[in-house]
Amino acid sequence: MDLYHVFFDLKPGITDRVLLEKLAPYMAHLKSNGLIESHRLTRAKLGFGLKAHGDWHLVLEVKNLAQLEAAFQTVASRRDPVESLHHGVNSLVQNPVFALYRDFPDPVRHHGGEKF
Repeated sequence: MDLYHVFFDLKPGITDRVLLEKLAPYMAHLKSNGLIESHRLTRAKLGFGLKAHGDWHLVLEVKNLAQLEAAFQTVASRRDPVESLHHGVNSLVQNPVFALYRDFPDPVRHHGGEKF
């Protein structure tokens, strides 16, 4: 699995409930269209977050980079219904920081033939 991370803060005046109300249908749309496998939303607890990354952390799990690219292409099309869903979430957040990680070791990795 590849893990696409988004760290962010909410804009002033935006409540956590509003975020949840907008995020749920967006993630459901991506999943029902086979563009993500799952997602997880977390929030820094007791102020023990990475300050430079914001209080919120969204993780999208995808099978591979091809699936992630399909998600990007769909969102980049700027066509409804995904445009309205994306805007509904994007308009609530500020200071996003993005990262891409993968499960390790890679499932294709063969042990024993390394040259370094």
